[in-house]
Amino acid sequence: MARVHNFNAGPAVLPLAALERAQKELLDVNGTGMSIMEHSHRGKAYEAIHNEALALMRELLGVPDNYDVLLLQGGATQQFALVPMNLCAEGQSSDYVITGSWSKKAIKEAKKVGKARIAATGEVDGKFPRIPKAAELDLDASAAYLHITSNNTIAGTQYREFPDVKAPLVADMSSDILSRPLDVSRFGVIYAGAQKNLGPSGVTVVIVRKDLVESGNESIPEIFQYRNHASQNSLSNTPPTFAIYMLRNVLSWVKEQGGLSAIAKRNEEKAAMLYSVLDERSDFYSSPVEKDSRSRMNVVFNLPTPELEAECIAQAEKRGMVGLKGHRSVGGMRASIYNACPPESVQALADFLRAFKK
Repeated sequence: MARVHNFNAGPAVLPLAALERAQKELLDVNGTGMSIMEHSHRGKAYEAIHNEALALMRELLGVPDNYDVLLLQGGATQQFALVPMNLCAEGQSSDYVITGSWSKKAIKEAKKVGKARIAATGEVDGKFPRIPKAAELDLDASAAYLHITSNNTIAGTQYREFPDVKAPLVADMSSDILSRPLDVSRFGVIYAGAQKNLGPSGVTVVIVRKDLVESGNESIPEIFQYRNHASQNSLSNTPPTFAIYMLRNVLSWVKEQGGLSAIAKRNEEKAAMLYSVLDERSDFYSSPVEKDSRSRMNVVFNLPTPELEAECIAQAEKRGMVGLKGHRSVGGMRASIYNACPPESVQALADFLRAFKK
């Protein structure tokens, strides 16, 4: 078996230990004589795994008791609509910080549901090289919430510090959840599609303060209400059982690594390997992101010409390094180095980039 160095932005690299556990248990999970994919979601075998995944999320993030943890479907994109549907009262507006494509899509959906306004933007000449400072926020005192995207996979930017605001802070953390310790109590809602840092595609984790669940809009269909899923332990309809099983495997791996403090140290070291290459005195590699906004999850960079970028990507692929082409909307190159990306892969890429430059 030849495993490649996987730098895809999502679906992305998974911990080898989590995959091997699934491989071992694929035909027979916990001695039940069948795969987890064959179990009823109402049965005890699946219920145990479901509850273990929820408990691990709470443990690793230190989720307070006054928060619900939900396992939903539809990805972060569905949450773009569900957040305003649940949290905005009739006639109430919400605030959004625009830091890239995903926050643009989020506010677009919010405007279909009700009122939404831009509180700040990191856009400069059509690009997003920075995260706006807290002092730049133009907040509506009566806003239902302030929405941010904590890490931007396309632009390669990431929040270092989160804003302190009176309105509930809502964060799309799809691409950096569990990458560092987090004070959940500062947020009203955290949501994340699993396919970047939590597991395979198919499940979305939503962490929401109970008072927001209880006061949520009751006029929308029940399937869209957070209270419906919270009251039924995320089992009101058939959940994506295999995706949640894999989520459990990944969370177990994170715990085995030493939790979020150890993961954060590992991520900082990996990011430093690549940014040190970009920052070496040369006009060959360049980063379009301001240093204090650089992502530790998605390292984006450019070469002098698109032709050199294409050659670099092709040469990297020959050496077993995949997923380095930048997003189609911005071009360039991108290395997504999520939690599960091994330090050895990042070191191999850094060594290759230095050799390619020479």
